[in-house]
Amino acid sequence: MLNENFVAIFLRVVRIIVQIGILNIYYYLGVGIVSYLHIPLPGSIVGLLLLVLSLIFKLIKVEYIQDGAGFLIGVLTLFFIPATVGVIDYPELMSGTGLLIILAVIASTLISIYVTGLLTQIIEKKELAKKEMAIKEEKGELTVD
Repeated sequence: MLNENFVAIFLRVVRIIVQIGILNIYYYLGVGIVSYLHIPLPGSIVGLLLLVLSLIFKLIKVEYIQDGAGFLIGVLTLFFIPATVGVIDYPELMSGTGLLIILAVIASTLISIYVTGLLTQIIEKKELAKKEMAIKEEKGELTVD
């Protein structure tokens, strides 16, 4: 019993590490493209676009990166700690300009949350309509006008 749990946990950890490796490959592809073509965009953004295109054109399945991406999102806040600690070295940021920066961060966060909520609702309505249409087709309830 203990060995089965250990093996399951070990396989999950290995799967997450491999999936993070796949995400890193896309990141470094983006960095390579930016440095080779001298594109005025960050390499991470180009890598993200490559990943999105790969997902859209079904070159890679979501299942191949889902657990690794979920893990990275789970520890995302840890990536902001160095930046937050770095702000302490510049107390002038917390003066009048600092207040404006904080307000801009709060406003942009609220706008991002609002837009994400709207897009999520739109996508959810479309998915629900698709499912209802599929159910009606199965039951033969569709009529042609």
